[in-house]
Amino acid sequence: MTAARRAVIVDVVRSAFGRGREGGLLHGLHPVDLYAQVLEALVRRTGVDPALIEDVITGCVIQVGEQSGNIGRHAALAAGLPESVAAVTLDRKCGSAQQAVDFAAQGVIAGAYDVVIAGGVEMMSTVPMRANRLGKDTDGERLKRRYPDGFIRQGLSAELIAARWGLSRNDQDAFALRSHQRAALGEDEGVTTAAVVPVKVPGRNEAATRDEGLRRDSTLEKLSKLKPAFEDPEARLAHPQVQWSVTAGNASQITDGAGAALIVEERVAQRLNLRPLAAVSRFAVCGDDPILMLTAIIPATRRLLSRAGMQLDQIDAYEVNEAFASVPLAWAKELGADPERLNVYGGAIALGHPVGASGMRLLANLIAALQRRKGRWGLQTMCESGGMANATLIENLG
Repeated sequence: MTAARRAVIVDVVRSAFGRGREGGLLHGLHPVDLYAQVLEALVRRTGVDPALIEDVITGCVIQVGEQSGNIGRHAALAAGLPESVAAVTLDRKCGSAQQAVDFAAQGVIAGAYDVVIAGGVEMMSTVPMRANRLGKDTDGERLKRRYPDGFIRQGLSAELIAARWGLSRNDQDAFALRSHQRAALGEDEGVTTAAVVPVKVPGRNEAATRDEGLRRDSTLEKLSKLKPAFEDPEARLAHPQVQWSVTAGNASQITDGAGAALIVEERVAQRLNLRPLAAVSRFAVCGDDPILMLTAIIPATRRLLSRAGMQLDQIDAYEVNEAFASVPLAWAKELGADPERLNVYGGAIALGHPVGASGMRLLANLIAALQRRKGRWGLQTMCESGGMANATLIENLG
């Protein structure tokens, strides 16, 4: 009988994350060139023969302008990979890079691949959110009939979540401060920076190597002075239960960045003398209320744990994307999660959220946390626009 195939992660690399605005750390760099440098670094660090790579699966949300035309293929060629290496670009909103990892690992397990790259890229400073939808009706009449009141902004969804789970402004600000403190710890100890590869930016003498969004001087007092970002008279009338507690300080930062992982079948990795960091064990994807929008991480986590036959207390570390502080806080409250295992080295509030690439940063941080804590199991989950989420279980092999 043929032994079951297993997908292992050989390495995860990413760029430093820059503020997604003019003058930001990576602004002025074409997204193809950004992603190509990350792919190049991944191949160089692992020492894999690039001719063995079968596909490059890439997450990218705003596939318009500089990010259109299958950016994964363009970046693979720009990185100098052989023309025989195929590529595909996908969009599962904020979970795009995580979905790339899942698809890559599923392909390996199924026997469709032996060696594959999963990654993601987003340059929000030059290709902003909704740039692909401006002036367009993206709903259609049938969707409007099902949801006649229409959908709402994610920030308002975050407010509704805070109200439903009883999360105060102080709860959210304290979690935001913790994100910066934990991210600073990871940087100072060199735990999370090990995944960051230098990126050259036109017009800059030094390569970008440090995340730009981290605010070491953040305090609860400073956070408490920020005004709610999504309050307006119409919203107040429509949602009287909301306390208006979501601010720029307790929400994720708009960011530029890219990341990639090399995923290989375990026996192939042994044959190639590639030492794996982790194995991708289980997957789940789930939909939920598209108005609350950001809550599908809860049923996705439950589905993942059920498939694995595990309880949450068996998981040694979990990464839950900090789209807004209310999201991981609601997840933790609903599932009874240990706060000390949650986002051990901070999250998107401190480090930023380049939507198509964020899954790679979560994965890198999760592996780093498992290795530092000598834990075995890690869980990663990501809320997504439209009321979706994916969840992934990994096993530490480092």
